Amino acid sequence: MKIVLATHNQHKIQELKAIFERHYGNRHTFVSMKEAGFEGEIDESGKTFEENAKIKAVTVCNKTGLVTFADDSGLEVEALNGRPGVYSSRYGGENTGYGEKIKLLLSELENIPDEKRKAKFVSVFCCAFPDGRECIIARGECEGIIIRKPRGEGTFGYDPVFYYPPFGRTFAELTIEEKNKISHRGLAVEKFIKMLCLDK
Repeated sequence: MKIVLATHNQHKIQELKAIFERHYGNRHTFVSMKEAGFEGEIDESGKTFEENAKIKAVTVCNKTGLVTFADDSGLEVEALNGRPGVYSSRYGGENTGYGEKIKLLLSELENIPDEKRKAKFVSVFCCAFPDGRECIIARGECEGIIIRKPRGEGTFGYDPVFYYPPFGRTFAELTIEEKNKISHRGLAVEKFIKMLCLDK
């Protein structure tokens, strides 16, 4: 079966393929939106991660006629009352890179003491089917701390400033394999796969 991963983010595609292929092997082919022939942008107008994940999945599924997996994820910072949340990818403006977003985040937290810099990554997965079956949705969360300076060169997004205490490292200092075992996205996918029962 050919399955679309509804994202333009090449880092996320690489991460997701690694997770899904670990579970499904070569039983399914996972392709990007571009490979499936979907070139447009998606209006992520939802107010929650669940709403946005469903919008992405249904939009791409309807356009391509293929089973579509979509996720919406973001960073919720306790001292910022949950911001940037669903606006994580648009934080600081649509066209700003994550280097600028991280600088903005750290500036907002500059006067926040270390013990109050708690945060969590959230990921919600959704699957849409061409036959119109009800979407399947699963949620994963991973708690950590926003440190004062970026550390690490790996992965992407806010990972360089998201410190994961059990490992004593930031997400950007982890290998993809290490991150996938404990990350919000990895946890969401584990739940998602159990709910989906794709091979039954």
